[in-house]
Amino acid sequence: MKFWSIATLFWLTTLGGSAAEKLLRAPYLQMPTPNSMVLRWRTDTDTRGYVQYGTHSTAMTNRANHRGKLNEHVVALTGLTPATRYYYRIGSETNRWFFGFSEEHSFVTPPLAGTVQPVRIWAIGDAGTGTTNQIAVRNAYYKFHRERPCDLWMMLGDNAYPEGSDNSYQRNVFDIYGRLLRQVPVWPTLGNHDALHADSPTLSGAYYDMFTLPTLGQCGGLASGTEAYYAFDFAHVHFVCLDSEDTDRSKDGAMARWLRADLANTTRDWIIAFFHHPPYTKGSHDSDVPTDSVGRLTEMRQNFLPILEAGGVDLVLSGHSHDYERSHLLDGHYGVSTNLLPSMILNAGGGRTDLAGPYEKPVGNPPHRGAVYIVAGSSGKVSGGRLNHPAHWLSLNKLGSLIIDIDGNEANIRFLGELGQTRDYFTLRKN
Repeated sequence: MKFWSIATLFWLTTLGGSAAEKLLRAPYLQMPTPNSMVLRWRTDTDTRGYVQYGTHSTAMTNRANHRGKLNEHVVALTGLTPATRYYYRIGSETNRWFFGFSEEHSFVTPPLAGTVQPVRIWAIGDAGTGTTNQIAVRNAYYKFHRERPCDLWMMLGDNAYPEGSDNSYQRNVFDIYGRLLRQVPVWPTLGNHDALHADSPTLSGAYYDMFTLPTLGQCGGLASGTEAYYAFDFAHVHFVCLDSEDTDRSKDGAMARWLRADLANTTRDWIIAFFHHPPYTKGSHDSDVPTDSVGRLTEMRQNFLPILEAGGVDLVLSGHSHDYERSHLLDGHYGVSTNLLPSMILNAGGGRTDLAGPYEKPVGNPPHRGAVYIVAGSSGKVSGGRLNHPAHWLSLNKLGSLIIDIDGNEANIRFLGELGQTRDYFTLRKN
């Protein structure tokens, strides 16, 4: 029989020995505000989770924890300073800390809402295939962002194939994007594959269990009362996430009423909307077919585009079709492709400063002055299609992701290929 000293037993049960719990899901950032951040992680046993954090990696003076013992740990860090880098480490009662202090485990709080400063956004659609395509698109972005990391990133739905289960998310999201999840908050929307293990009316299932999203306007915008659709602000940009998959899409439903009120309330310089089902596409899905995706593409185009355009939206991002499609500067096109009129194309020049010049809009988000619609559903695979919708200036059956750089009154958007090549670019400028 082997006898253990008191010191050895203390190490085994308290400081990370074999008796301590294991980290099953590494930390990831949720629901950022200028004064707070939510940290989440998972362990194999129930325990009380702790976060130690501070503005210097060698001086962690703050500590926070959740109440009770859990294996899904959700800890809110409050009283933070805007636009400030914080270092953190997570731990528990039995495993003091899972890792040490490092730049890798740090984040920057958002600036005060309305602050005019450069903002970088990374957006991926239909990414979670778990294939070499997904890895290549990720690596291309990692290489690109070395000089200037993104401030936030968005997932445009179908985030974890094949069925949006917890295991699929672990394999195809948390295991693949772990480095970025530790440093940058992620904002998701629900896709049809995600909805196979999620239910928006009851806010249940894997998607809703693993994400902490604002329901009370905590991050800016009006309270939606649900995690299925929500708004948030970052600097001088207002974001609106809609649920095109599993929430009532009628023009007078709760989501539509909330959207009208939220857009009327915002005073930010830029408005970006994102949801899964694209209003215009001729890729692996066809927005002209009323039965495609059980009418979701048609309903989003007919019922929500008029609200978005009346509210002064600038960019609308979607996935679903596994390709890249980018529109002209459009307004008022709510029918099928054959009903597109020349008057609905406010600028057909392509938006490139080195060709016909940027797309231009007035400041102040007046209604119906044009928006650019982008399908970016090729961050994990491509599936072809006719790719000939007349609303689009460019359509590509190519892998890639979106990088959006907003600086003052100018937004520069780039479609970055899986080898780091720029496959498309354009500028939207407010005068």
